[in-house]
Parts: sequence; structure tokens; C-alpha cells
Amino acid sequence: MQGTLSEIDIRSILQLLELGQRTGELLIEAYQTPVGNNRPCQTPSHPSVSEPMPLQGAGSFWLVFFVNGQIVYTIHSDNNRCRRLRDYLYRYHIEIIPQELEKLQAISHNEIEYTYLWQLIKDHRLTPEQGKMIIEHMVKETLFDLLSLSQGAFIFEMGLALDPLLTSLPIGSLITEMIKEVQQWKQLHPYLQSPQQSLMIGDEKPLQQTLPQKAYEQLLRWADGKTSLRQLSRRLQRNLGTLAKGIYPYIERGWLHPVMKVSPSGSRIKKIWETSISQEQPHIVCIDDDRTIRQTVEKILTENCYQSSLISDPLSGLSEIFELNPDVILCDIAMPKLDGYEICAMLRHSKMFQYTPIIMLTGKEGFMDRIRARMMGATDYLTKPFGAQELLLLLEKYTIHPINSEPS
Repeated sequence: MQGTLSEIDIRSILQLLELGQRTGELLIEAYQTPVGNNRPCQTPSHPSVSEPMPLQGAGSFWLVFFVNGQIVYTIHSDNNRCRRLRDYLYRYHIEIIPQELEKLQAISHNEIEYTYLWQLIKDHRLTPEQGKMIIEHMVKETLFDLLSLSQGAFIFEMGLALDPLLTSLPIGSLITEMIKEVQQWKQLHPYLQSPQQSLMIGDEKPLQQTLPQKAYEQLLRWADGKTSLRQLSRRLQRNLGTLAKGIYPYIERGWLHPVMKVSPSGSRIKKIWETSISQEQPHIVCIDDDRTIRQTVEKILTENCYQSSLISDPLSGLSEIFELNPDVILCDIAMPKLDGYEICAMLRHSKMFQYTPIIMLTGKEGFMDRIRARMMGATDYLTKPFGAQELLLLLEKYTIHPINSEPS
């Protein structure tokens, strides 16, 4: 089963899977938005501070696991280094240990977040009930996003049940609950537009007079302009709609101010706009056995103020990657001797490349190939054939780009 959300909505898809008691994976991907013309190496326009942010960015994807028509787990593409699980573990005073994460990643074929959650339960650091509660909140978070999504594509593939299985959640009651929450959220516009908004104190005195002392102190801690509403809902394990409804009266009165959490790319634009400090050209390595692809990538990078290094043989080129220490790695998937999945996994096992963006270049359009790339540690992917605009969009997302002219 596959199609687009213009043909069938998320609610109907989920109901069909429940009715058919399906076991497998549903992948939903938000549509990419068109990119503007190639820009020269110059200062970007000043970003608009008033432009509303979308609930979900184009290119995001969600993977929902089913067993006999019930949801058992979900994955979201924006979950680097188990960030979602870190937030949910906050209230239990449990921190993710990087060394444990790396060890499990090396030996497990399952999604690393789910594997780590199970390990915490096995080690009696988390109870099974706590684990089930975390997964339930993760599923509700995903459904909130999906039921708010209007443009995208989906595909469902039959598969084996997730093993080991911790919990399963009936779809019907979940949909009813989350539709109400989405409707509740929409009533809070225009003050609240995105789960990525954070809070700042607007008028401290009436807040202190109105709230109990403990609640006031807690609010002061969270209203730091950095902790997003989504993070707050995770840490408190409260539904986003319920949380937002609770703080809305204070926002409406001006006692609290919602602000958009600055993304890494936003910080980069602000820094470029406000300073005239020159920056080195980002260094991009492209690993691909196809000469035409290498030449195309080199041309695009050179014309847009990037350094480039090209590697045709992945096996012999691994040592060269360590010498080059690039800012971003472009890596083809289908190559002889060593495929892109293996290269990505090997690089991720090195501390040197734990956080280096790795973008997979693939001629495969299957959603599951993209999921496998993510599970191996890939940051993003680009389907061949691709144009200059598509490549530059991804590079701008993961690099601090140089400028040739002074900001005005």
C-alpha cells in the first residue's frame, strides 16, 4: 500500500491498517519544498523574524511499527543521538551514556533508541511500566505530527513483528485522543504556531502573584528561551496540547512570550549578518565510484564556494577521509568492495566522525533504503539524479558557508 496524502489522509491509512490487522512498517515522508535559484558566494538576505515556522519541515519522515494492527513504536527523522529518549528519561534522572550507545550500535540491528530503552529495562534502571509509558508518549507525539500533516507520501510494507515487543497500542482510541489535541492546538494560533517554540518571561510580577511558589520556580527554570514546548512536554510527559492550553492564558496576557528556538542554520545566518569575520570554505568529501557523479558534484561545489575532495575507491579512500577531516561527507550507497552503509557505520564508530554530517547518495527511491541509511548513522540522503539546488540546500543545512562581501 502506498500513495500520497492528497489521495488519502493519515487517519484513513491508520484505520485500514488496524482493520486489516497488519504487521509491518508505515513510512510517511513530508514533501520537499522547491529551492530557489543558485546563489552566488555573497551575503544572504536578512532572515525574516516574523515569518511563521511550519509545524514540520519538508523532508521529515516518520516510521510507524505495527503488530496485528496495533502501533508498537515510532521513529522520527529528527532524532540524532537519541535526543527524544534523552528528554523522556529526564524525569527519571537517567542519562544516556555515550559509550553504551556506541557499543549497542555496533552489535544491534534494531533502531538504536529502541535498543537502548530495552537495555535500560534489562539493567533495572527503568521499569517495564516506565518503558511502556515512554513509548506511549512517543507514539502520541508522532500521531500529533502526522495528523497535522497535509502534504506527503506514504508506503506500508509487510514485515516481521518488532522483537522484543514491549507494548502495543490500539489505533482507534489513540486517533480520537490525538485529533482532539490537534484541534486544541490549532485554537491557540497565532500565539502558538510550532512545537519548536520556547518560552521567555514577559512580566515576572503577576506570574509570581498568581502561581504557587513551586510552580513559579519551575516556570522560571523552563522559560529560558531554549527549551522548546516539545522538549518540555517530553520531560513532563504531558501531551503538547494540554501543556499549551495550560500556559496559553499567561501568553495571552503578555506574562509569557513564545519565541522560536534558533536553529543551527538560523544562528549561522545571524552570525554572518552581524559580523564581518571571514570564514574558511567548508570542505566536502564525495565518495562515489561513478566518474560523472564526481565531476558533477565537483562543479557544483566549486561554483558555490566549497572545497571538494573526490574519492573513487571507498576501500582505499577510507584512510584519506581521516586525513582530510571534512565538514560534510557525501557517500554513494551502491559501490563495489565496500558499500555506503558499511562506510557510514565504520565512520560513525570513530570518535572523529561521530557528529560529522554524512549524506547518502542513492539511485534507489525505496523508503526502506533511506531508513536503513538512517539506522547506519546517515544524517540525510539525496536521490540520484539530483540538481545543484537540491545538493546546495542540504549543504547549507549542515555547514557554515563562507561569504565574499561585507554585510551592509
